Amino acid sequence: MTVIHEPVPGWSEPTASKRLDLLKRTGTIAMVGVSANPSRPSNFVATYLLSSSTDFDVYFVNPMADEILGKPCYPTLRDLPIVPDLVDVFRRSDDLPEVAEESVAVGAASFWAQLGLWNVDAANIAISNGLDVVMDRCLKIEHARFHGGLHLAGFDTGVIDSRLTL
Repeated sequence: MTVIHEPVPGWSEPTASKRLDLLKRTGTIAMVGVSANPSRPSNFVATYLLSSSTDFDVYFVNPMADEILGKPCYPTLRDLPIVPDLVDVFRRSDDLPEVAEESVAVGAASFWAQLGLWNVDAANIAISNGLDVVMDRCLKIEHARFHGGLHLAGFDTGVIDSRLTL
């Protein structure tokens, strides 16, 4: 799927070092639109974020579920018991402005739209209110690439090796 990256006036995509810095400043993540279905990308990312590969406190926002992966789900960002540092969004691109507004309202520091998601209006809402913005990137992939590499199963093994095993 090709995502058209319409320019966002006054903003450029954060460099790798800026994305790493953003992750280093993040302690709590709210995943909006996470699915209970294990075959959905959001469930896979949630599994990774909850694994021992990360130190994040992860909260799920999905009004259609009570619990996912043993953790409670909240209907909205406003219902969370904490203010998330980063809001990671798994919703349609058309839904992003509403999620950006809610992210601003609850005091989040960063707005992250997953792979395949890009919305200029959402970016403008977040940027004009001082949030860091990342779009069309996977939080799991970005974390894993900065913290030890990617395994075929998508989990951080802590081992970076290019040798062939015979």
